[in-house]
Amino acid sequence: MNSIDSVTLEVADPTAAARFYSDAFGLDRERVRLGESAEPTSGFRGFTLSLVTSRPGDVDALHRAALDAGATELKPAAKSLWGYGGVVQAPDGTVWQLVTSSKKDTGPVTRTIDEIVLLLGVEDVKATKRFYVERGLTVGKSFGGRYVEFAGDPGTVKLSLYKRRALAKVAGVPADGAGSHRIVLGSGAGPFTDPDGFVCEASGQ
Repeated sequence: MNSIDSVTLEVADPTAAARFYSDAFGLDRERVRLGESAEPTSGFRGFTLSLVTSRPGDVDALHRAALDAGATELKPAAKSLWGYGGVVQAPDGTVWQLVTSSKKDTGPVTRTIDEIVLLLGVEDVKATKRFYVERGLTVGKSFGGRYVEFAGDPGTVKLSLYKRRALAKVAGVPADGAGSHRIVLGSGAGPFTDPDGFVCEASGQ
């Protein structure tokens, strides 16, 4: 089974971005990497990254740390039907969902990140699902033409597909956007460019 091994965020200032991600999330640099790029981009870039934790207290801690480090709040952390979460935008423009399926704290706050999920906002979920399946990814969950979640190996980035406008709504931003996605996927399934213009390089490049 192929998986998404890493995500490279293309930013204007890698040094400043590295400082933010260290202070805000203490991110694993093997899975979330930084590269320099000045490619033009505007509005919603068509994706979000989610940090999945075990309890609401961890979400709150990550949310506060992100704001203290310079992020912009798009949605305050709150309970929902599916759990608890909030949304912030990093100074480099990347939208981050901070989430847990739990609605109660059942242990001490550790800020431990259990899973990193990349959600791609796509025009045709079924067609893009087929594209990734043909490249070796295995579907874990699928809800018709609305949402797809691929299985992932431990320590990798879980890939999910969502309708672009629906994902923008979840993120709390307008769906309009143009230019570069400013993101590069790393996978043994690469290299390729998917139907929505997301680029994947072979792992190790």
